[in-house]
Amino acid sequence: MPGQSPSQTVGPFFHNCLIRGGENSLTTPQTRGQHILIQGQVLDGDGQPVPDAMVEIWQADAHGFFNHPEDPNQAQADPHFRGFGRAETVDDGRFTFHTVKPGIIPGEQTPYVNVRLFSRGMLIHAVTRIYFADETGNTSDAVLNSVPDKRRGTLLAMPVESPGLPTYCFNIHLQGELETVFFDY
Repeated sequence: MPGQSPSQTVGPFFHNCLIRGGENSLTTPQTRGQHILIQGQVLDGDGQPVPDAMVEIWQADAHGFFNHPEDPNQAQADPHFRGFGRAETVDDGRFTFHTVKPGIIPGEQTPYVNVRLFSRGMLIHAVTRIYFADETGNTSDAVLNSVPDKRRGTLLAMPVESPGLPTYCFNIHLQGELETVFFDY
């Protein structure tokens, strides 16, 4: 029996088709706000690295605005901030994004980053969010607080000591006891 065809699985085509280099940097030197790194690993149900996944993020700028026609505040968005990025995982399942800490989106309670994960063996991408563990608004965020207490930590990026830019660690667990909370939208 032949192996799966591209129509039956997602990936591992990211390296050849969707990643050309630099897509994981959403900023320029002129980008306003606190520049940060988001680093992490994609791990399978056994805690093993997933070496051929692709992580996409979409987020507001440092003031909570999207440079997108659907945002009624688009005219106020930072023109030097892309707001969208993608990163491939490598042999050890690691990914990195150079971005800014997002501002609070009007009508929301706390900053967050939207995440989509594509990986071999997944017929449909997974959707989650990154919240920042050091944000006081987390206690009042409706979406974050809709997640059961014992699973809420899977959505929190933790500040870590690192030379250079402030750095947050966010690991994505596809299955198992530490499985990241994924959303159906």
